[in-house]
Amino acid sequence: MSNSTKIKIGLADDHVLLRDALATLIDGFGTCEVILKASNGEQLIEKIRGGQVPDVLILDLNMPKLSGWEVANWIHENHQEMSVLMLTMYDSELSMIRLLQAGVKGFLKKDIHPDELKQAIQTVRDTGYYYSNYTSSRIAQLFRVNDEGKMVLQKNLLSEQELSFLKLACSEMTYKEVAQEMKLNPRAVDGLRDQLFVKLDIKSRVGLAIFAIRHGIVSI
Repeated sequence: MSNSTKIKIGLADDHVLLRDALATLIDGFGTCEVILKASNGEQLIEKIRGGQVPDVLILDLNMPKLSGWEVANWIHENHQEMSVLMLTMYDSELSMIRLLQAGVKGFLKKDIHPDELKQAIQTVRDTGYYYSNYTSSRIAQLFRVNDEGKMVLQKNLLSEQELSFLKLACSEMTYKEVAQEMKLNPRAVDGLRDQLFVKLDIKSRVGLAIFAIRHGIVSI
């Protein structure tokens, strides 16, 4: 296969050994060519703006200087012709919903077998998406009805305001400072906090932070 017909791949991961190993592996498939490598979200966007536009982009979810979710949102708004595969160990309902909303076309575990990786790249290029049997099962579970008569999908949807509060609640800001940052009165912020306590079945600010880290909303 000539270079002109190879699938152009972009990689973004802040772990240089993993990124370089993936690049070597993918170039070895013969059907692909890695044309872009970046160590964080900001660098990736800068290179795409500079003309390095891949067909398929493999993103790590938990990156510095713009997370994989933030980059996926930018790609969705600016380069919908590009297919995004998210490289992540997260498989919670909330993470999956947020990534699907950001236009992610498939999910890859970091321990994926090379044959499956090759298949994932080819499939997302040919059909526009790639979901393994496991991922398909997880998505189907989002539409199950819980004991309260509500779909799991409904419970796991968070508003932009709730997500903004959750990120700020994971910082060293006081709730008063969070209110100022969000341009809300302190009572409204208290209401957001209590609403999330009930919605997520969490009882403390520490619990909110653990939830946000576990679901890839903030990184450490």
